[in-house]
Amino acid sequence: MTGFLPVTPAELHERGIEQPDFVYLLGDAYVDHPSFGAAIISRVLESHGYSVAMLPQPNWRNDADFRKFGKPRLAFLVTGGNIDSMVAHYTSAKRKRSDDAYSPGNKAGRRPDRAVITYCRKLREVWGEDIPILIGGLEASLRRFAHYDYWDDRVRPSILQDSGADLLMFGMGEHSIVEIADLLNQGVPVREITEVRGTCYFTAPENTPYGAAQCASFEQVRDSKEAYAKACRIQYDQQDEVYGKRILQRHGDRMLVQNPPALSLTQDELDALYKLPFMRTYHPMYEAEGGVPAIKEVRFSITHNRGCFGFCNFCSIALHQGRRMTTRSQDSVIDEAKLLTTFPDFKGYIHDVGGPTANFRHPSCEKQLQHGLCKGKKCLAPEPCKNLTVDHTEYLDLLRRLRALPRVKRIFIRSGIRYDYLLCDKDESFFRELVRYHVSGQLKVAPEHSSNHVLDLMGKPHIEAYRRFQKRFYEITREEGKEQYLIPYLMSSHPGSTLRDAIDLACFLKRDGIRPEQVQDFYPTPGTISTCMFWTGLNPYTMEPVYVPRSPQEKAEQRALLQYYLPENHPKIRAALIKAGRRDLIGPGPNCLVPADPHAPKHEVRGKEQPARREARHPLRNTKQKKKKRG
Repeated sequence: MTGFLPVTPAELHERGIEQPDFVYLLGDAYVDHPSFGAAIISRVLESHGYSVAMLPQPNWRNDADFRKFGKPRLAFLVTGGNIDSMVAHYTSAKRKRSDDAYSPGNKAGRRPDRAVITYCRKLREVWGEDIPILIGGLEASLRRFAHYDYWDDRVRPSILQDSGADLLMFGMGEHSIVEIADLLNQGVPVREITEVRGTCYFTAPENTPYGAAQCASFEQVRDSKEAYAKACRIQYDQQDEVYGKRILQRHGDRMLVQNPPALSLTQDELDALYKLPFMRTYHPMYEAEGGVPAIKEVRFSITHNRGCFGFCNFCSIALHQGRRMTTRSQDSVIDEAKLLTTFPDFKGYIHDVGGPTANFRHPSCEKQLQHGLCKGKKCLAPEPCKNLTVDHTEYLDLLRRLRALPRVKRIFIRSGIRYDYLLCDKDESFFRELVRYHVSGQLKVAPEHSSNHVLDLMGKPHIEAYRRFQKRFYEITREEGKEQYLIPYLMSSHPGSTLRDAIDLACFLKRDGIRPEQVQDFYPTPGTISTCMFWTGLNPYTMEPVYVPRSPQEKAEQRALLQYYLPENHPKIRAALIKAGRRDLIGPGPNCLVPADPHAPKHEVRGKEQPARREARHPLRNTKQKKKKRG
């Protein structure tokens, strides 16, 4: 018997269990690592004395897998996996993906579209209405209210209604699942479990609890984009564990009730979680298929925090993990690092010590703990709040302790660094040691765009902050005698970005000698503020109109502009520049984005609409990148 939780009836019986307390259906392959939500929930349940049988990627086309372990004593648990199943299956252009890093052999097709709904409906078909079904994970969490679905291009009801499940757990579910398990174990019917924080349930309107915030009904948000935008703001404003109220949303003749968010784990609880007996790899049954690729990114990485007060509008973290920071103790992180050094495949490199944002180790300010985070405001954008607490001392001390460990050669920081937060620190010790010790040749940061009005809609700092960071990064890099580069994450077609904004971004990239190898077209994933803007054309916090690039042609043009240097993009870019009245950027000049069309008549080669601005290029950025390219 392995240390993995049972995946077959035989393994269950080897443990002396005839009927498991829970059967856990996963959209992902079974990877027993603390970076995988299903692994955390199952190990937490096990630590509280409950038995869990794991049923990863069941065949939804027949009944056999759904009967595999029989009827669980307490409930079925269902999750779509670490990411939304539709995001796993489709690109932002709605093209079917051919790979799936969370499936064995990197092969797509091992899970259905809308995995949570499909699995739950199959469970109801096989086991009837009486068996409790609990849903959780990212797919359920971000679809808990009526939501715009990009793939259907319409508003769908809460996934709790579509799936037919009894209870939905949103956010980080450790507290919620234990409380629910204890109530079920005491004989409380699942439909009477209505007071657990971090859960949603349906009830009759006459049983609706008092003192809740109510947003527009499913039918209203389906038919009115203004109602949808206002509902989105209510949902975000109450997403705080200190002051957050219950939220109500009527669906036909039933009322959806979201209880306040679950309380964050304390540091002691978070430390205890990481001491659970994770196997830290995929189940050996996948070995013959080449394993599960998703483990590669996290095998030798360490998560030291949860939550993010950065609160970007296109990111799901604020509505899922929340904006409140929780961190592991330094000793807990050190113990994990020591464990990693004992693995036979450890080569001396810890790939990341991070989380949603690597350099956050404290709440954004002192009042956050008592009063919660400010409604409708951001701690860092467009400018850092005057109450912001900026201190890298503890994180720096943690990295120094990690570097001193035997067998550790290098430690990299590959998860997001908030450079605007770093710039607020008057002590440059962390900045210098970041450059000196923790960059593997390239440091990835996320300016996302260059137009400030687009950045405002993204909830990001203005581009001037990136410029200051870039300048200082290369100054310190030179002082350290290193050759290292910034790799910016960029996003095309975000709500608010016009074709002219995309052209300005392309000019910004060319002036700085940046040739991004990968760019992200905005992906309207469920539940985010940016997705609300995409669907409604309104900013939910101001109700002002927002321009949205929707046509496949314009989205393709904006994306191509970010990779202006690729010859295959030149026809699209020329068409975009002509459309925008920027023929001055077509031709052989140093400021031009693309050469003239060799087949165009000579009088159409270059216009004089708007002379391109001249600006000095970054000397280090250009000369060293060119050397690298030639090498």
